[in-house]
Amino acid sequence: MLPPVQQLDDRIWVRGPTLFLLIFAICLPACVRRPEAQATFDHAMSTFQHGDMETAAKEAETGYRLFHEVDGDWGWRFTILRAKILRWRGANDAMLNLLSSQSGPLPSGALAVEKQRLESVAYVSLRRFPEAERGLAQAESLCTVSDYPSCTDVIRARGILAMSLSNYREARRQFALALASARSRSDKFLEANASLDLSWWADRQAYFDEALEWADVARRIAVPQGFDGIAQTALGNEGWAYYKLGDTERGRQSTIEAWKEAKKHGDQDDEVKWLTNAGLIDMDAGNLSDAESTFHSALDLAIRIKSREDIINSLIVLAFISEQINKLDDAKRYADEALAMAQADKNGRDQVYPRLVQGRLAARLHDNTTAENTFREVAQSPDCPVFLKWEAERSLARLYEDESQLDSAGREYQIALTSFETARSELKHEDSRLPFLRNAARIYDDYIHFLVAQGKSAEALQVADFSRGRTLAEGLGLLQKGPAFNPNRMSDQEKNPREKNAQGMNVQAMDPQAVARRAGGTILFYWLGEKHSYLWTVTPQTTSLSTLPPGSQIDAAVQRYREALAGPQDVLSSADSDGQSLYRMLIAPAHTLLKKDAKVFIIPDGSLNNLNFETLLVSDSKLPEAKPTEAQLPATTPSSPSLHSWIEDVTIANASSLRILGASRPNENANRNNNKEKPTRTLLLVGNSIAPNDKYPQLPQAAAQMQSVARHFPAAEETIFTQQAATPSAYLEGNPERFSYIHFVAHGTASRLSPLDSAIVLSKASAEDDSFKLYARDIIRHPLRANLVTISACYSAGERSYSGEGLVGLSWAFLRAGAHNVIAALWDASDVSTQLLMDKFYDELDRGASPDAALRAAKLSLLRSRAFHNPFYWAPFQLYARLN
Repeated sequence: MLPPVQQLDDRIWVRGPTLFLLIFAICLPACVRRPEAQATFDHAMSTFQHGDMETAAKEAETGYRLFHEVDGDWGWRFTILRAKILRWRGANDAMLNLLSSQSGPLPSGALAVEKQRLESVAYVSLRRFPEAERGLAQAESLCTVSDYPSCTDVIRARGILAMSLSNYREARRQFALALASARSRSDKFLEANASLDLSWWADRQAYFDEALEWADVARRIAVPQGFDGIAQTALGNEGWAYYKLGDTERGRQSTIEAWKEAKKHGDQDDEVKWLTNAGLIDMDAGNLSDAESTFHSALDLAIRIKSREDIINSLIVLAFISEQINKLDDAKRYADEALAMAQADKNGRDQVYPRLVQGRLAARLHDNTTAENTFREVAQSPDCPVFLKWEAERSLARLYEDESQLDSAGREYQIALTSFETARSELKHEDSRLPFLRNAARIYDDYIHFLVAQGKSAEALQVADFSRGRTLAEGLGLLQKGPAFNPNRMSDQEKNPREKNAQGMNVQAMDPQAVARRAGGTILFYWLGEKHSYLWTVTPQTTSLSTLPPGSQIDAAVQRYREALAGPQDVLSSADSDGQSLYRMLIAPAHTLLKKDAKVFIIPDGSLNNLNFETLLVSDSKLPEAKPTEAQLPATTPSSPSLHSWIEDVTIANASSLRILGASRPNENANRNNNKEKPTRTLLLVGNSIAPNDKYPQLPQAAAQMQSVARHFPAAEETIFTQQAATPSAYLEGNPERFSYIHFVAHGTASRLSPLDSAIVLSKASAEDDSFKLYARDIIRHPLRANLVTISACYSAGERSYSGEGLVGLSWAFLRAGAHNVIAALWDASDVSTQLLMDKFYDELDRGASPDAALRAAKLSLLRSRAFHNPFYWAPFQLYARLN
């Protein structure tokens, strides 16, 4: 028998190999599975970052099931990833339940930071702010010990909490810190998320152009990295920013696309937001039934995912739509419920929306005292966003108007417009200011109608003109950029305490008749309104006002007539057409003030920007006093003998505003009779370029038109870029400010969604895809002094009209750059007829005609011909005047 010690030693020896084998047997699966777990986790995380939430959830669940018993940390890693996916889907309650139900010891280090951070942002969404604060404090304490990668997300979470508490300055500071941290780590995913946070902050501050910029930054990071979820959210943010800037069409397109992406990836939190935004855009466009249905869908989804924030938002929008469609009981119920939830959350921003609805309901029920107090409360609330502030002030103005408190109504309209104009002045970019005026269209329309009803038609004209050509005038230095209104003209005794520091309308005084005298013609100034439209006819001696049909009626007729002009039928042969109806609506009220062969300046509004007034049809039988002129058709013309186009009676030019016409200088042609020598005419001629692709083929008549234009100028005074030399850089680097005449012979492209992306199509300057495009946004950066720019290209006038600004595209860009006159096309012009038109046009210029008179003579030459008498051939080109 062995001694005890030896026995012990033997036992140890005997059991040693057995224990070693047992440990190896246990360790082997763990050691083998560790790389497998890492690979599984990395793939699931990548799937999550790429926005495929459904697949990511399945992979994370599988990873947890396979590896949580191997190592507790792996269990927590997969649990936290599952929690992130639930958070992204807006399922905050489910996320908190998941984290609290995880078995095993609590994580430490980076996992603990991430757990506390996720719980905190969920508590923020559920408005459980004390718990959110405690969780963040614990996470921040851990981050002071070690700088874990997830500490950047903790900074973001602190910003999210600050946003929910309306501490916007602190929120922006935290988001900026998170962005810097993400960039220092070269973490593109966190960088994109921090950029989205800054987009959200800018939106809440009503800095919508900045919100658009940050969303674009996030999207440009996310798309190449394949972060589909972030790209989708950024697209939705862009859609909302476009909408709030007044660009409804582009906003809707981006929002619907984002909604489809969110739905495809199972991102229900964003899905409900984009549904709500799409409904708001529909409501704003007057599609009330569609909007109501969308809002109900959004509310159902918000309830299903238990997102308190989205439930409140859905109740608010349902309150607004119900008030508009006269479901007043529903509106009250939704508004009361939303207000109660917002008050429970102590969320001041969410309280002002239902309060505005309650004020409107009180006004509808003629409880004027309650309505007035409520509107004032909303307008004065520090939590009220600026766009809701001017709506509350507008509502108060309408209330006073209904009560016949006319002085108070007028002041309140001015205050509402001041709120709007102050917000506009804070926008950074011209691209943003262009559509933004649409947001104030209803205020301007209400105020102008109010002034007209009070017999203040002259003041109404001043206010209407103030809204016109604002961005163009600012760019030309005719208006100072910044807050547009000065302290109003009321005496201190007339102001109440609330208004002492307010700014009101103090539109710069302008003499319309003096503008007409300086321009040398009669001005027809149009305003298309919801209930009534107006025409001011301004001659050198008088200004008269005519009331026209509602804007919707005029819009419909314009659209039909534009379609008819593009069709095969000759509108002149029509016995009864929209061309006649539009003449009766738009011109006949001013007929007695218009002389034969008068010069007429059209200052259009809305859809009228797309209408060539020259094509409107005049009934000869209704004009017995009209004398035959050289412009009338000969007997051989195939048109109806009882109708003629208005171009035969007048010379027409389009202008943006009275203010821009009033800044005109004398026309160089007008002084020629007093000068023995003609002024030097210099020409920059660009065109007949090499076709860049099949979409823009070679123009058959381009070379002939180039030769025709060139022969009207001395060879020493012309610079010509043609064929391969006709590139965008040739124009931009060729000192275009040196030339008095600039002419393009090329294709043109109009961008409806982004008008400053309209372009003249030239030869390729490099291998880059769009190096052949001379963009409108580049044109405006190169100042001009040209008397005339002619763009012999289709759609060069622009395809889209912005409120107050008119058509924006190539013609607008050249005017903005400083050209005095621009000739551009409203639709795709025939190559052959354009060549004939331009040849005749320059012949007339050589004879000393002004650009408007020369263009009219050229058009009449085609009108008199058999082949090109149809307006389709001669009417696309219009003259846009900045200075005479």
